[in-house]
Amino acid sequence: MTERKRIDSWLSDMDGVLVHEGRPVPGAEEFIKRLSDSDKKFRVLTNNSIYTPRDLSVRLGQAGLEVPPESIWTSALATAQFLDDQRPGGSAYVIGEAGLTTALHEVGYILTDLDPDYVVLGETRTYSFTQITRAIRLIEGGARFIATNPDPVGPSTEGSLPACGAVAAMITKASGVEPYFVGKPNPRMMRSALNAIEGHSETTAMIGDRMDTDIVSGMEAGLYTILVLSGVTQRDQIDRFPYRPSLVVESVADLIDLI
Repeated sequence: MTERKRIDSWLSDMDGVLVHEGRPVPGAEEFIKRLSDSDKKFRVLTNNSIYTPRDLSVRLGQAGLEVPPESIWTSALATAQFLDDQRPGGSAYVIGEAGLTTALHEVGYILTDLDPDYVVLGETRTYSFTQITRAIRLIEGGARFIATNPDPVGPSTEGSLPACGAVAAMITKASGVEPYFVGKPNPRMMRSALNAIEGHSETTAMIGDRMDTDIVSGMEAGLYTILVLSGVTQRDQIDRFPYRPSLVVESVADLIDLI
């Protein structure tokens, strides 16, 4: 365990850390309440770009977790911020849901399929052949290719669903152009959330359940990384990776006393 300064701010993944298949992870309610009652700044992070922070706040509330919209940071918000930094007032052809389109509208982007600056791919449950074909042709015509996250599959109660990374791979195969992924494991996702809470990397912890996204991006952003075993990565899988988390615990219930 690396010696660190006192943790003054917290970043936490959502699925597998706070909720699992729509149900709260044991200890999550107490963990969030302790954060809310303290003077510690925090953000809940998710690579899912389908929902707006307000939508996610309601969904978490239904699971018994009171997280205000302003404490939620999505790959859609990070993508919108990135595009606003790169090309303010630009235009984009978007394949995605309200979480992504709302975030882009809020930074002043025009959504169009007529000579856009970018093709932006996010999560959606209604990918269409027509949309994908249009995206490929716009990229071939010079539009820059951005994707909210590289996750190849997403969870559901029925099994795996093709996610943003899988559809991005199809567009890349057809167009020959690789996208720039903004979400985890890009450390930019962490840095943008850190900036949103005016936190400092030396005094911020990142909690995640995946070594290949949460922990690696937190490490590359210079954060104190905490792996919880309530989600994807299990204890016997940790040594397979060339990097290690700063701390490993069973769940967020073990972190309450650190706040």
